[in-house]
Amino acid sequence: MRISRTLACTSFALATVVGLTACGSGDSGSGGGTVNTWVYPVIADEKANQAYWDGMVKAFQKENPDIKVKVSTYPWANRDTALATALAANKGPDVAYLIPDQLAAYQRNLVPANDYLSKADRDALRPAALKAVTVDDTPMATPVLMSAYPLLCNKKVFEGAGLADKYPTTWEELSALAPQLKAKGYYATSYSGDTTATLNMTFYPLLWQAGGDVFSTDGKKAAFNSDAGVKALTWLKTFIDAGWAPKDLVTTTPKMEQTDLAKNKVACTWQNSAAEVEPFWGKENIVVRPALKADAQVAYGTVGTLAVFKGGNTSAAGKWVSFVSQEKNSAGLQKPMGYFPPRTAAADLYPSDAQAQETAKVLDTTEVGPLNKAARDVMGVLAPEIQGALLGQKSPQAALDAAAKAADQLIARKR
Repeated sequence: MRISRTLACTSFALATVVGLTACGSGDSGSGGGTVNTWVYPVIADEKANQAYWDGMVKAFQKENPDIKVKVSTYPWANRDTALATALAANKGPDVAYLIPDQLAAYQRNLVPANDYLSKADRDALRPAALKAVTVDDTPMATPVLMSAYPLLCNKKVFEGAGLADKYPTTWEELSALAPQLKAKGYYATSYSGDTTATLNMTFYPLLWQAGGDVFSTDGKKAAFNSDAGVKALTWLKTFIDAGWAPKDLVTTTPKMEQTDLAKNKVACTWQNSAAEVEPFWGKENIVVRPALKADAQVAYGTVGTLAVFKGGNTSAAGKWVSFVSQEKNSAGLQKPMGYFPPRTAAADLYPSDAQAQETAKVLDTTEVGPLNKAARDVMGVLAPEIQGALLGQKSPQAALDAAAKAADQLIARKR
């Protein structure tokens, strides 16, 4: 099983797109027309990616001869700038591949999924997948793939430390193992504190596991400076202070092969995929476990979606999106890179892969990160404060309070 990190880790400043609409390729009625679709290389192999979409278009148009579909593949880099510019010029797509934190930013541009997706299709989705596309209680896009980042443990490290099969399930258990691992020359975990790293994969899973959240329920205030947030940051700081996690990663992001994780010196990680560690650990040494638990058991995961933009033929675009999202059709998009179906009854794509089987069990406990227009901006002020706390420059409470004060101002501007 191979999971691409691109979808999970791309950090971008979401463009201001309020009031913009797609160009559209037809009226909003039920007739034919052309559905212009923008996608990105979810399948890394260019030829395979093109072949998949060509096959989908051919199969769809066979069933819907009055609807033409044009699929254009664009690079991941600067995709929001390109999309916002096209929308502003009234030359945007009718359908585009979006990830969850884009949905809040483009909310006013999008047709709610309930307008074109059948109840049966919505009911078939995993609750976590449906939640991942829901903004202000309304599903804004159609999930076509999922991923999960469970806890990965290195069997070689545990055996080397004389702790074979003692894989942790809770914060307390990992904390108890940490000094034993250190005594044998190993780190219990590692934490990427570089401010360019996405908090969705680093700090937020700990915040969720502690029972906290990034934003208040109404989305109008920061909530990460709660008791849960302090608990999470304090727990993490203990690992840095005690030498149970590499301190250099708090400020730098070296090449993977230069890290202690790659050198088989780290016991467990929640910030990496199996595909990333496999070249260094060996597939046989990767142990997939559920997310760690404090007050809750939550892992980071992402959901890839197809969203319909306003201004075009919603009926035609909706038919196309619904077609691609059917499990027999979306499987071809999921399997090449190790993604999973977002539908509960979908066929098992990896029946002989034990690691994939364990990862699939985590899908229902995943969070994609906050769906708030200010999410990326808030991350920008929170990450440096977390880093400062880990370096001992501020207490966890003071760091989170400072970030919350700045975040509240950003949130107010975005609303």
